[in-house]
Amino acid sequence: MKRLIIEMGMGIDQHGQDPTVACARAVRNAIAHNALPGVWEVANLDHPDQMIVQVQVAVPYPEKVRPDEVLAVLPFGQKTLTVQAGGMIVQGRAIAEFNDQNDEMIIANAAVTVLIAE
Repeated sequence: MKRLIIEMGMGIDQHGQDPTVACARAVRNAIAHNALPGVWEVANLDHPDQMIVQVQVAVPYPEKVRPDEVLAVLPFGQKTLTVQAGGMIVQGRAIAEFNDQNDEMIIANAAVTVLIAE
């Protein structure tokens, strides 16, 4: 496989203390300003689902991440997800109307790598 693009992103769940939300936002942030027509043209792909998309996220409470929800952010590709401990917890302010469980704000980092088969 050949790597073509690596994009990084950051996502935060300020209220809700949900690492999946933070991860999905980090992946969305990583891909938000990209268009990949060159991948099709250079690699002679017939469809964007032929791209291989590897996602790596680092977040507090990695065991609570729901992989399908994170990968659903990506519109195309053969997707895989690796979750590891990392990111950051910042003390915010719990707001009852948001159903906060505590004062934690969960921050996730993401790297999205697009590859093509040789």
